[in-house]
Amino acid sequence: MVGRLCQVCIELVAVDGASVSVMTDESNREVVYASDEVIAHVETVQFSLGEGPCFEAFQTRRPVLVPDLAEAATPAWPLFAAELAGWPVGAIFAFPLQTGAVRIGAMDLYRRRPGWLSTEQIAIALHAVDVATTVLLGAQAGFPDGSVDGWAEFPLRREQVHQATGMVMAALRIPAGQALAQLRGYAFAAGRVVDEVADDVVARRLSPFDLDG
Repeated sequence: MVGRLCQVCIELVAVDGASVSVMTDESNREVVYASDEVIAHVETVQFSLGEGPCFEAFQTRRPVLVPDLAEAATPAWPLFAAELAGWPVGAIFAFPLQTGAVRIGAMDLYRRRPGWLSTEQIAIALHAVDVATTVLLGAQAGFPDGSVDGWAEFPLRREQVHQATGMVMAALRIPAGQALAQLRGYAFAAGRVVDEVADDVVARRLSPFDLDG
């Protein structure tokens, strides 16, 4: 359902790709659907750095509309923008998934070329966000028609990151948030994404103590 909804949103809003993620904070976030490899990379970069439009939309409870990422005068997430410099992302738009006081995640849309969304396109995106929120809440509640699909094309579920975080916690005797920060810090310093570093930790090619530098 979420995947089909994103595809419809892509067509009606005239964007090139879409993703939906569920989250509770910067440390606990799972991508439910990513329509293509570009938006999948956008999500990987956001998770690795712990910053980006998805996080801002979730935190502020407001849409984040960046019609020209390369020329943004005061980017709130400079590392994120720098990491995407070589990727075909001209514009990016993030919308919080929320109902009342409950926040559950965000939807990201991107265009290969810079450009604003029209008032009508924003209205369509907001309606899609409301539907996605209802579907995801239904899935969490165990409703039979609340299935959350879409993992097949570009799977971004991060069991390896969770497992690596647990291994770092146990080895260094630190809280989960600090362990994830160690993974992110090492990945940034090495010019890698956190998923790759987590894979190395789980496969024991990299020791948790190597991260504590």
